[in-house]
This record gives sequence, structure tokens and C-alpha cells, in this order.
Amino acid sequence: MKNFVIPETDYMVPGHLACPGCGASLGMRFALKALGEKTMVVVPACCWSIIAGPFPYSAVKVPLFHTAFETAASVASGLRAALDMQGQDDVTVMAWAGDGGTFDIGLQALSGAAERNEDFIYVCYDNEAYMNTGIQRSSATPEGAWTTTTPEGHVKDRPKKNIVDILAAHRIPYVATASVAYPHDFIRKLQKAQSMHGTRFIHLLSPCPPGWKIPSDDSIEIARLAVQTKLFPLYEIEDGEKVTINLEPDGLPVRHYFEKQGRFRYLTDADYERIQRDVDHRWEILKRKAEWAKE
Repeated sequence: MKNFVIPETDYMVPGHLACPGCGASLGMRFALKALGEKTMVVVPACCWSIIAGPFPYSAVKVPLFHTAFETAASVASGLRAALDMQGQDDVTVMAWAGDGGTFDIGLQALSGAAERNEDFIYVCYDNEAYMNTGIQRSSATPEGAWTTTTPEGHVKDRPKKNIVDILAAHRIPYVATASVAYPHDFIRKLQKAQSMHGTRFIHLLSPCPPGWKIPSDDSIEIARLAVQTKLFPLYEIEDGEKVTINLEPDGLPVRHYFEKQGRFRYLTDADYERIQRDVDHRWEILKRKAEWAKE
């Protein structure tokens, strides 16, 4: 990674409609740098259906297809088939969806496409709630988080769905986690995915300042803390089995991450202790999987 250079050419222009500090807008900029101009993007209902700008304008320099909330993976499958019929096998199809359209509403189409091993890249930019429609809980919302549907006194009491393990269980060629705070890692993974065929899935942590109740200039710091506290480790899984950890985190206490976000202001000391134990336990499981892959 020391000699890795981020491509200079931008395929995203000024004038988009994202909030200040939006991780999803930065993520798209990195993704298009990685994949290049011969890319077609499928966007279901999500923040990015607004960020791109109103028709006939677009903030990206590549074809962008807006589609229904639940159909990102099925539309990407159809678009890939149409390109193949035209002999355009040098064009990359990328589905770009939020956690609501991936973990919840779009999971059926995504699972079906993954089971068929359709040939496209799917990036879930995960801001951990339905942010575009008013910060409602999704199955990607972490335990203990405030949303407008898990308000004070009734914060979310269930753990976040493990979407990476769900996709890896389909035994697709490539599954990876990424963070906007580590662009070199994200771009390398996209380019690695681009060199493969079949369904490739990248889970991108994407801070949302309004939804996470953070200052807009803290997005990258908090995304980095998610990795360094082991809450969101960076790793990749090939063919459903081979696990590679891409960065050894500092192992900071989870409190460092949670206390910077207003959505977790209701957590107690007992909550921190319980969550820390769970994070440490899941990290040990991930390390064992990586060790088994080396045997």
C-alpha cells in the first residue's frame, strides 16, 4: 500500500446536493476514481438519488440509472446482460445503494443476484439508518443508537445485521469492508473487484453528520475511530472462505467512538462494557478465520 497512488482523474463534479461532511459523496468520488470512465452506476432510492442532482443534470460523468428502492441488484443484472449482448465487456456495472436498500428492502434482489453470481460490483454505502427519509432505524443501525423511530427511552436494542457474512455465505468471488477514512484501501479493493468476474460486494462505512449527530468536519475522524476501535474492521473474503485482515487496529476503547456521536448519548457505563466485550469477541473470531485461511 505504500506505493499505491490514488488516480488523479475525477468523474464527479462540484454542485452535488450532499450535506456537508457526507461520507456517501466522498465514497462515490473515490469509487469513480477507482473504476474509471467506462462505468455505469445503478442507484435505487436513497440519499444518492438526491445527491446526484435533479434530471436532466448529474454530478457524475458516467451513466447513472435511478431505479426503485428494492431493485438495485436486479437492474444491475439486467444492465450487465444488455452490455454483454452488445459485446461491451469492458464496461463495469456498479450498484450503489444505502443500507436501507441493501440490508432491508433490497436484500431479496441482492441475494438472488449473488446466488446466480451475476457479474457486477455492488457497493453498500452504510450510514446506518434511512437517512434520506428522516433518520429511521434500519437493520444496519447499531445497538444503542437513537433514530426517529428508536427515540429516547426506546433506542435500538438489537445488534446490527452482519451483511458481510450473509453475502460471504453465497460463496461469491469477493466480499470486503471499506471506509471513507481509508481511501487507499477502498480504491485498491474496488480495482481488485473490477479485475474479477461474478458478484462482488463492498460494505463501505459512510458517516452521516445529521443522522449521527456529529459536526460535519468530524466525519473522517469518526470513520477512522470505527476501524481503530475494531467496531468496523477492514478485511476481505474471497470465494466465501479466504479471510484477509487488511489493517491491524489500534484497539482503542469503543467509548472513544461512541462518545463523539449524539445518537449514542444514552449509553451507560454498563452498555459500554457489554458492547466492548462483544466487539472484542467478534474481533477474535475474525482473527481465527484469517488464521484458518492461511493453513
